[in-house]
Amino acid sequence: MRNLFSLTLAGMVIVAATAGTRAAEPQIAREAIEWCNIWIPDANETTLPRVLLVGDSITGGYGAKVADALKGKASVARLTTSKSVGDPALLAEVALVLGQCRFDVVHFNNGLHGWGYSEEEYQKAFPELLATIRKHAPQARLIWATITPVRQAGKLDVIAENTNRVRARNKIAEEIVAGEGISVDDLYGLVKDHPEYWSADGVHFNAQGVAAQVEQVTKRIAETL
Repeated sequence: MRNLFSLTLAGMVIVAATAGTRAAEPQIAREAIEWCNIWIPDANETTLPRVLLVGDSITGGYGAKVADALKGKASVARLTTSKSVGDPALLAEVALVLGQCRFDVVHFNNGLHGWGYSEEEYQKAFPELLATIRKHAPQARLIWATITPVRQAGKLDVIAENTNRVRARNKIAEEIVAGEGISVDDLYGLVKDHPEYWSADGVHFNAQGVAAQVEQVTKRIAETL
């Protein structure tokens, strides 16, 4: 009976320990639809420096036009994704693209998705994104692009509530990248006082807003090359 009791007690301890481990595992916050778009041009080109733009649909809006603006000076690839800082899938996607070829500049942004993560979780996970980029592109010069604000759909003169969270995430990211010696492309500052730059949904940008971003992103990358 004593041996049986000991075995039962040991089993209960193992179960409790396993349950505790599971409870400690981070919860992944996913959206109803997740997406990823990878574009790597000039796959066989070896003479031009390579640039990778990492971001979401905002980056998707200016990415191809930045590539056109830098044509002949750099080959510009892009990874646009709905995955958020805090989701290990983002790190896997970044590692996958950086493993395709040698990149000289990585211009990256993340923060308009993943509202299921708190700012504390964003702060905790952001260094993992930096570590992944540096692991797979140790020679690359990095540029952090600040997260753009959000306006109310149909009322573009009104800042949406989520912009408070955008500001908080930008502050977190900028403090971290400053400590790492990473330069900043302030897209938030570029657009914040220009409601005429937004499309009707209050998140994305019209042709005028995209053109302003293309000009600034192209300039920052050209200065870094």
